[in-house]
Amino acid sequence: MSVLTRDEAQTRAQLLDVHRYTIELDLTTGHETFDSRTVIAFTAHADADTFVEIKPAELRSVTLDDQPLDPRTLDGNRLPLNDLTAGEHVLRFDAAMRYSRTGEGMHRFTDPTDGETYVYTQLFMEDVQRVFGAFDQPDLKAVFELSVTAPEGWTVLANGITEHLGDGRWQAAATPPISTYLVALAAGPWHSVRTEHRGLPFGIHCRRSLAPHLDADADELLQVTRQCFDRFHEKFDEPYPFDSYDQAFVPEFNAGAMENPGLVTFRDEFVYRSAVTDNERQTRAMVIAHEMAHMWFGDLVTLRWWDDIWLNESFAEYMGYQICAEATRFTDTWVDFGVARKSWGYDADQRPSTHPVAPEAVDDTASAMLNFDGISYAKGASALRQLVTWLGEKDFLAGINTHFARHKFANATLADFIDSLAANTERDVHAWADSWLRTTGVDTLTPAVTRGDNGTYTLTVDRTGSRPHRVRVGLYTRDHGDNEGQLALRERLDLDIPQAAPQPVGKRPALLLLNDGDLTYAKVRFDAESFETVLASLSGLPDPLTRAVVWNALRDAVRDGELAATAYLEAARAHLPRERDLAVVQGVLAFATTQVADRYLSPEERPAALATLSALCRDLIRRTEDGDNPGLRLIAVRHFIDAAAHPDTIAAWLADGTVPGGPELDPELRWRVLGRLAVLGAVDEAAVAAELERDPSATGQEGAARCRAALPDEAAKARAWEAMFATDESTDLSNYLFSATARGFWQPEQAELVRQYVPRFYKDAIAVAARRGPAIADAVGRYAFPAYAVDADNLRLGEECLRDGEPIPALRRRLADQLDDLARALRVREG
Repeated sequence: MSVLTRDEAQTRAQLLDVHRYTIELDLTTGHETFDSRTVIAFTAHADADTFVEIKPAELRSVTLDDQPLDPRTLDGNRLPLNDLTAGEHVLRFDAAMRYSRTGEGMHRFTDPTDGETYVYTQLFMEDVQRVFGAFDQPDLKAVFELSVTAPEGWTVLANGITEHLGDGRWQAAATPPISTYLVALAAGPWHSVRTEHRGLPFGIHCRRSLAPHLDADADELLQVTRQCFDRFHEKFDEPYPFDSYDQAFVPEFNAGAMENPGLVTFRDEFVYRSAVTDNERQTRAMVIAHEMAHMWFGDLVTLRWWDDIWLNESFAEYMGYQICAEATRFTDTWVDFGVARKSWGYDADQRPSTHPVAPEAVDDTASAMLNFDGISYAKGASALRQLVTWLGEKDFLAGINTHFARHKFANATLADFIDSLAANTERDVHAWADSWLRTTGVDTLTPAVTRGDNGTYTLTVDRTGSRPHRVRVGLYTRDHGDNEGQLALRERLDLDIPQAAPQPVGKRPALLLLNDGDLTYAKVRFDAESFETVLASLSGLPDPLTRAVVWNALRDAVRDGELAATAYLEAARAHLPRERDLAVVQGVLAFATTQVADRYLSPEERPAALATLSALCRDLIRRTEDGDNPGLRLIAVRHFIDAAAHPDTIAAWLADGTVPGGPELDPELRWRVLGRLAVLGAVDEAAVAAELERDPSATGQEGAARCRAALPDEAAKARAWEAMFATDESTDLSNYLFSATARGFWQPEQAELVRQYVPRFYKDAIAVAARRGPAIADAVGRYAFPAYAVDADNLRLGEECLRDGEPIPALRRRLADQLDDLARALRVREG
């Protein structure tokens, strides 16, 4: 298959205007394929050769202006249109298209709970070609008119309002001009909750087997949707540009969500079957806001080419957190961003694969797909937060609204956006963009506090890096009254870096914290006295966002080899028992477990680390016995299970069906306990099968796959490996079952048992990725990589694979990142 290059897209955009797609899909033709008939009306501006894309199971016929074209000229995914003449044209396709089990194109899923079948599209980047023929690039926008024949009893959802015409036939209202990758369809016996808001139909939809869980949260979901919708209309001059707003929670979805105009699709894990924390509800609300922001950033105004993907994702990321904080009950979203998302950006920006937020050279779609990472999301959103701090929200919003007015229902570039900002401010936003959007790497800010002759102190900030920063500096003093161990904010100073002169700070503070409030994107360090205060009194800081900044600084210091991994564990042991913010507790425990205990410490040190984490979690469980903070208790219970080195306690919980004092073990907790017991060799296949009989849902199937792969048995490991890497297409695992199996396979406790699979991984990974494509390649690199083999042999094998093998781009990028993380873990271990 050919990938589209930027030069090819520019040439085709100059040649063609595409007006309308009329698409007929028949979903009643069997389990393997569906029928796709497409009519494309377009204009050519000159006599020329060009091409159109399609990836059919069978291309039955193609006509251009009622003249037949030879389907055998299809070369991979490209059908040549040679000797095209200037003028109006009509192109027709009749094809059978293959359903997907990898979340790409038209994904088909049968619910094991009730046997009902659902299909939905994910057409991002190049996957529209798996559903219908198209001139597939973002700047050839067109009107799309979709009709669908579906089985009786199904409901069809699409970008526009759909009407059931009878006999299983459905017609969707024509869209405004949108890009090919934004066309959407979801069909099946959906359970739906519908309402209206501001004159528009709103709906939320899920599988029937999840209906009770959707109904339980419907009020919250719709309230968040309304609140965000109203807040966007207060900020943006352009009204919502589509005829309805449906949100469909779909199975086996690869991303968190997708911003299809009028039909946003979400992974249906957001329909909670089991208990969740308020922080997880906040994340769901943020994703709702993020996808809604895309209705303007990405859908109304769309990037011209994929080098400007940040214009979609960075803005939606920033707006998702900001709107959620302003409009909903979840007012502390930036704490979660600082803990959970920003570290994603920092980590990505320190790898060899880093790239600018707005890269200048994205040569083709395969390269573009690799940039959906912590740079385009978290770093880009952080840059925008810094831009708002520097520019002021009023001028920022004025620039955005100018941008929408100039480019609505069209395409735009970084230069267009910067010009829109520049029209509304006297500041040099072009220079800002060059410093922030065209450069790579993370700046590091280090304070130097100097005592003057008069006994007062000044601050000088050393910057490693090149970007200008506007930061807040927090000055904290110790509380010497009844609240010993607490810190009080004395003052916050605004500071521009680089500095024109040293900043007076008055009396020496106990803690001087750079980037208090987390308004810029930079690693921060501490002066010696402030570091001592942090170790002694971190939990005494009054603001959770301040504590998040400090924890991130400690995390960065561990990764950079400047703080011992054991010191991080000691800080967690000392301060987390007094922490109440859920995002902070979850983030610190996750890093302490998955990175510090599992990778940064040696196998000999790991048991002591797990004991520390178990004692910490036990303290949190005891502290929450009064039911005051169920979310904190749930986090502690989850991590206690994950850190258990001995089976007795958690096995008793499973047998009793409850943690003493609560919570009761719901399906998520039961599978979590069973998974840990499998790792420890305390259960067998019979126990897994019994639990699957108890919970035969899709989530139960994934839990069973993970548990079976985790069993410390040679035969179990061989079966799991065969399931993931077999060459028989008929036995291929779906994307979710592949990921679940991979998550269970590698365990630190089983290093010797699985050592033989480390060298096998690289050859088998290349083969399965080439055969099954980018989505599975990503899962292979993300979940099936032997991350716990932290040794020089694994690093050498991986480097040889990248040098001598031929992994497809999606796998190559994942392996490169994993190997860089592995090399970092080795450096941390070596001290």
